[in-house]
Parts: sequence; C-alpha cells; structure tokens
Amino acid sequence: MTLTRRALGATALAVPPTLAAGACSRSAVDAEQAATTRGAIRIWVSNNEQELAWGEAVTAAWNAEHPDEQVTLQEVPAGASSEEAISAAIVAGTTADLVFNASPAALPDWVRAGGLVDLTTFEGGREHIESRTGQRARDYAEDGGQGGYYQLPWKSNPVMVMFNKEIFAAAGIDPGSPGMDTFETFLEGSRQIVSSGASASAVWPAPTSDFYQPWFDFYPMYLAQTHGTLLVEDDATTFDSPDGLAVAELWRAMYEEELAPREESTDDAMTMGTTAMQLAGPWAIATYKDQLDYGFMPVPSADGIAPEETITFADSKNVAMFSSSRNRLTAWEFLSFATSEEWDGKLLELSGQMPLRTDLLATYPDYFAEHPDYTSFADQADRVADVPYLSGAIEIWQRFRDEFSASAIFEKKSVTDGLHDAAEQIDALVQKGAR
Repeated sequence: MTLTRRALGATALAVPPTLAAGACSRSAVDAEQAATTRGAIRIWVSNNEQELAWGEAVTAAWNAEHPDEQVTLQEVPAGASSEEAISAAIVAGTTADLVFNASPAALPDWVRAGGLVDLTTFEGGREHIESRTGQRARDYAEDGGQGGYYQLPWKSNPVMVMFNKEIFAAAGIDPGSPGMDTFETFLEGSRQIVSSGASASAVWPAPTSDFYQPWFDFYPMYLAQTHGTLLVEDDATTFDSPDGLAVAELWRAMYEEELAPREESTDDAMTMGTTAMQLAGPWAIATYKDQLDYGFMPVPSADGIAPEETITFADSKNVAMFSSSRNRLTAWEFLSFATSEEWDGKLLELSGQMPLRTDLLATYPDYFAEHPDYTSFADQADRVADVPYLSGAIEIWQRFRDEFSASAIFEKKSVTDGLHDAAEQIDALVQKGAR
C-alpha cells in the first residue's frame, strides 16, 4: 500500500522555539564545502544489541577500505526517548554526522529547524533512495512525495499480534488457526484465555502515557480497520469516526473486563507467561526464539480482513544526515554503502528487521528459506502505513495518548468523548499551523 504523506509547508506546525533557536546557534558549516569534503565521521545507531552488531560490522568493513575516512560508531545518546535525545543534541550542536534511527514522527521538526541535509543534493541521491525502496519512498519525501529526501527509508517493523502457542492451546484455542481476526472474536478469545486460567491476561500493552504507545495498541488496529487511513489527513483528524470508535471500544472492553492490565508490567510478561499476546514487530523473534513457542497473526479489524489485505503500522526507522556534518561526501558515501543490497541483507540477518527495500522475499530467498518465521513479516512489509508527516507530531500523538488513556484505559470519560476531545485538540493544533 502506498500512503500519501502531507507536504511540509504552510500546513506544518510551528517548530519548537528551543529547537529553532538551537539550530541557529550552532557554529556555521559551509554547506557547499561540506558537500564535497571527505574525512572522519561519526554515526549513531540504536542501543539494540542486534543493530549494534550490524553497526560494528558495517563500520569495520568500511574502515578497512577507507583509512582516511574512518567511521566511529556510537549509540544514540540516552534520553527519555531517542527523539528527545536527538532533538536535544540538535539544540546543543552535538549531533553526529548520520543517525540510523530517525523516527518519521520527529523528523519534520528537525527539518524545519535546519538540522538535516537534503539527500537529493548528492549525485545519485534520489536514484539510490527510489531504486532501493521503490514507489513507497515517495511517502517519505517532501512536498507530497515530489520534493527532496531528508531521510532515507531504512527499515520497518510491521506490527502483528504475537501469541504464546502453549497458552492458546491451554485455553482451547487452536494455535494453528486462532480465528481471532475480528474485534468480536479477538475479544472472545481474550475472555477464553483469562477465564480458563491459561494466563492472567490476554494482552498487556504498556498503559503508560508515552506519546508513542498508540503505535502498539490503537493505531495498528485503526490502520487495519480503515485500510490505511492515517491519524491526520488533508489537515484534519480522521479518527473521531465509527471506525475509530470501533477500535477504541474494543480496547475499552479489554481493560474494563480486566483482560488487559492497567498497570505496567514489572518484568517481561510474554516470557513469564503472565500474558498471552502482544503487538510486536519482527524484532520479537530474536528476543523470544529461545524463550517460548510463539506464533503471529495479523492485527484484527471489526469485520475481519484477509491477511493479504491487512494494513498495519510500519514502525519504521530511517537514516538522516545532520547539517552539522563537515564531511558530508563521506557521510553520503557511507550511507549508500550501508544501505546497499549486501548490507541490507546483513541487517536482515543480524536483526530480523525488514529493510525498506522492494520485494524482500525475492531479494533474499535463501534467508527466508532458512528463517520461515520471518516470511509473514516480509509479506506484511508491503502493506504498511506510517505516522502522518506533521511538524509538531510528537505533541499531536501526546494529545491523542492522553485522551485515549483517559477514556479507553482508565475510564475517566466515555470513548466517544475521548476521541472527540482528542480530535478537537489536534485539529486546533493543525489549523494553527495552517494559518
């Protein structure tokens, strides 16, 4: 599925003042000179064990062939979230040259603050991005897909429902064919899991207030229910609707009937067997392969959608170049090297995460033949949608989370009121940016 992302322009929200001020206060880099300069660079990657292993391997391979253009690997600085840590580094002027962990939700603000480099300014930049990712690459470009790329679409973690086969079997649910593809059957199966004593809970998403938590409860099911409608489209919210209400009511029932706990787990609930399901991406396979007998199924929808038509949340992370880079030619050439077919294959091999590359199953047939658990994710990776391209998106998602939590999780108001109140707040934010 190809989704349409809004252009960054008149409709974008205001850049946070501290971020804009920080961007202006950094020591100036001569962009024209930097674009043709080679030299040592630093890259940031996630602290995920598998991604660090990939980062160490790709930098070692590059460094062996480029003694005068050495790459130093570092973890993204610590913070409440990687988005906040990177924003703080932009303000402080302490960014690396490249980041291999850029969230599309935060990126528009970094662009407007002047913190990133348009990758199409390099020779072959647009061709590399679009030949690698295909038509879907336009979802990550400026100006409605026609402008520059301040991010290279790197990898996705399509969200599916992971389940413990032993718990399902103990609850009388067939692990080979759970039959939980509709909201009604998902709720019925969840009741069966808990009432049978097979597990203390059916599913245990984090009930915390973090802005990104809707990506792992409400949003995947909303995308499935609406065939890929984003939270905000054409400068207006979409979720204060019968479809949004259907998803929110499912989660309200899950919490109201104590099928999903309202407190945060103090351990790994899947490993401990205190929950039967979680919404997760392919990263979960490496985490749980030696811990439990698991299966995956598409996220449900109200009426049930065929797996080959189900759209879910991409949970993508991309690569961006910071405008603080003084050796941008090396940074671009390393970025191209690290996102080649070979090193995308290494990423897949080491992490199980899906490179945002066309036709994964045909490109890496040997890998998927040897790792059949990942084939459903490779197939699902062709049917994903991401967050809407909005400046101020983190604040938008925070407003949504607060209202969803108050209504669906903690029952402080009806879900009808919760969605309506969230829509009013978010529409006001979007319209404020449109004036």
